[in-house]
Amino acid sequence: MADHSPSSPGGPAGGTAAGTALREDIQRSGYYPELVAEALTTALGGEEPRSYVVHHEATFDRDELRRHVTVLVLTPTRLIVGHVDEHAPEGAPAPLASASTEAVRLERVDSVVVTRVVSDPARHQPGGPTAEVVLTIGWGAVSRIDLEPAACTDPACDADHGYTGTASNDDLSVRVSEAADGADVVGQVLNFAGALSQATAARRP
Repeated sequence: MADHSPSSPGGPAGGTAAGTALREDIQRSGYYPELVAEALTTALGGEEPRSYVVHHEATFDRDELRRHVTVLVLTPTRLIVGHVDEHAPEGAPAPLASASTEAVRLERVDSVVVTRVVSDPARHQPGGPTAEVVLTIGWGAVSRIDLEPAACTDPACDADHGYTGTASNDDLSVRVSEAADGADVVGQVLNFAGALSQATAARRP
């Protein structure tokens, strides 16, 4: 029997239902599951997962298929963000893969943005099908500034009013759709967004 203790590379810590389901979804993705699990085990540091997202996507780079997996895990104290990418260096006998993780304390998460797209919104009911979800999480590591020329209300004015804009945190964005990823993954992202919002709200002063 495989050892899934916190120190085991065989899978993330997890005696909870969420931990078991996380291991199963990592295996089901089929994308270097042992590497993904090993990276998460290190990042979790023995904490139990409470909610998670496993998002596997494929893109074409010229004529070659490139795959990428993003794993988000919510623990009692932190948000774990994991990425695994594969590379095919020219002349290399086998592809390479890189796994990176970041552990963010929940008190640092200051923005959880959820954008939903539904079809036939007049007939939409709570819990009904959602065509697409974009989850954006900010914790201050990356900031985006959108600028545009400032203007006044005088249409005849040609003075330079400088610029105006907005600043926002945009550290991570995950987009899933029912058509591309399936209804289960869309639901997983919505559930994770709700759990993260609840956890960060509880930690506000």
